[in-house]
Amino acid sequence: MKKFLLLLPALFVMSLSTIAQEYTVEIEDELQNNRLLIFAVNKNLVDLDVSITVEGTGFRQRGGEPRKVRVPATSKVNLTSLVVERGKQAMYTYKLDVSDSLSRRVIKKPFELIKIDPKKPITLFLPDLCSVKCDTIINPLKRSPYNYKAVKISEDENVKNQLSNALVGGAQRLDTLTSPIIMLGGKMYLQLESYEEMMSKLNEEE
Repeated sequence: MKKFLLLLPALFVMSLSTIAQEYTVEIEDELQNNRLLIFAVNKNLVDLDVSITVEGTGFRQRGGEPRKVRVPATSKVNLTSLVVERGKQAMYTYKLDVSDSLSRRVIKKPFELIKIDPKKPITLFLPDLCSVKCDTIINPLKRSPYNYKAVKISEDENVKNQLSNALVGGAQRLDTLTSPIIMLGGKMYLQLESYEEMMSKLNEEE
């Protein structure tokens, strides 16, 4: 009985590590004069600590063990830079260490917020009579990390005709709408009146 009880903490730790979320980041580089800047692009909705190990030819880099850098959610951060040798082209490979177990000793650098694609594409069709209700959705969307598309119906005759054909009541109903028509991954919604309602529908499982 005692042996069984002693095993329980180990089993619990193993189960936690099994369900831990794995995250990935993308790497981009940018040449500035004789320096090749290497950026981590975090398209996840959580902060991550990231370190990079670079190997290759045609460059010099600072020695020592790579240190973790904080890469906030939906952001781009310069992890390191390589000094490109005169007359050569930097050729490199890299290994990343990515963790969502955030450390207090991590390096914190300036970051650039980015926009990411949501689970389903978001398109807003804006009728002429839509002002306040459109703003209650568009303004939070502008502050959100998500890409989206907004189309004024009266400025696109093709879109207007397509929506008229899709709506019960046709063009006459379209001209009286005071709420945006929201398309989420190919599904049309006419009565979503807030950003929160839209996000709830966006995150619904199919």
